[in-house]
Amino acid sequence: MGDRGRADLPAAVEAGDDALSSLLERAHVWVEPYWNARHLERTLDWLLVLEPDAPEPMQLAALTHDMERYFPGGPVIEPASMSPDDEAYLRAHSERSARVVADWLRIEGGSPGLIAEVQRLVLAHETGGDSDENLIQAADSVSFLEVNPGLVAGWVTAGRCDQDRAKAQLTYMYDRIQLDAARRAARTFYEEGLAVVDSAEVSPE
Repeated sequence: MGDRGRADLPAAVEAGDDALSSLLERAHVWVEPYWNARHLERTLDWLLVLEPDAPEPMQLAALTHDMERYFPGGPVIEPASMSPDDEAYLRAHSERSARVVADWLRIEGGSPGLIAEVQRLVLAHETGGDSDENLIQAADSVSFLEVNPGLVAGWVTAGRCDQDRAKAQLTYMYDRIQLDAARRAARTFYEEGLAVVDSAEVSPE
């Protein structure tokens, strides 16, 4: 899919905001080893497209929302037997990510108020809710559809599910977006993602 539009995106922080820069810079370093770090980085990018004045907790939540997946022992999605909106999986994933992110913020010296706000937003990144929670969910969805169609197509290639189930994942990520601007941004990525899945073939035994 390339790195479409990245040069046109605003900077993650305003120049001279040393406290914000410091915490966000440490968060960028923290997420870097995660295998899907580009999805997290692009979630932050898209948040700032949708809401250029997004405050610190929103930026941190966008950048870190999936970090529980970096650490072993978390919930595992089984696409052949789980629907895209599997409530138990989404709840377990969101709650574990909120705990992991909160623990990291405490180590980094985040204030109790900031930690509570980031936890609230991470908890809601799959479902949305309040206006700021909907922004996090929307940015997550646009980034997922831009970055991860190959991951979903890989489910088909690996025999983890069929093409219909893989395409249902992309459709779910698109349909759950509650903001018109985010839907417009995601549409081309969604259509291209469906084509990527259509071209996926199951590897021979």
